[in-house]
Amino acid sequence: MTLKITWFGHSGFSLEIENTHVLIDPFLSGNPLATISPDQVRANYILLTHAHGDHLGDTVAIAKRTGATVVGTFEIATWLQKQGLQAVHAQNTGGGYHHPFGHVKFVKADHSSSFPDGSYGGQACGIIITHKGKRLYFAGDTALFSDMRLIGDMGIEVAFLPIGDNYTMGIEDSVDATRLIRPHSVFPIHYNTFPVIQQDVSLWARRIHTETDAKAIVIDPGSHFVVE
Repeated sequence: MTLKITWFGHSGFSLEIENTHVLIDPFLSGNPLATISPDQVRANYILLTHAHGDHLGDTVAIAKRTGATVVGTFEIATWLQKQGLQAVHAQNTGGGYHHPFGHVKFVKADHSSSFPDGSYGGQACGIIITHKGKRLYFAGDTALFSDMRLIGDMGIEVAFLPIGDNYTMGIEDSVDATRLIRPHSVFPIHYNTFPVIQQDVSLWARRIHTETDAKAIVIDPGSHFVVE
């Protein structure tokens, strides 16, 4: 398996899984770190961790342009249908489904969730994608919680963890989360997008390397790395 992962800044990603393009939380418009616009990205699927505007992002516009199937919680799927999207797939916490590009399981995230209009967005979630035995864990916006150890028991290749603090885990809790999850590699998300979540990512990387067994992956927005 070769899986190319491009970071858009904040919590947004593009995954190229063989011939399928999967977006995670495509917050591009209004994202000062984004190096690509919503009308440029390719998408066959869009996966959403929760309904906040900095994660829901440009989902509706991208899905209407590309015809991508959007995967989210029941509340998100229902809301998107009201926005005119028909290609939606509802899942929920604890549930998994074999999509054409791989297995997607929704797991707990300790966070709130509401739509830009203020309506209830359902349970905030993390997402585990499994493709040919490799598991990626996109934690989404979350606090530290002890059941991350159970997620780690699944065998995680790369964990994508927030480090920005204020709204989510900060550096300290992210290091503790890495110890619980025990991934091969860990990638920082949800930081430096806005002043309130500014963090020293080099400090975070040093702590990951000295205090855990994981490898820290740090790249600039618009850059990519490959999971073999």
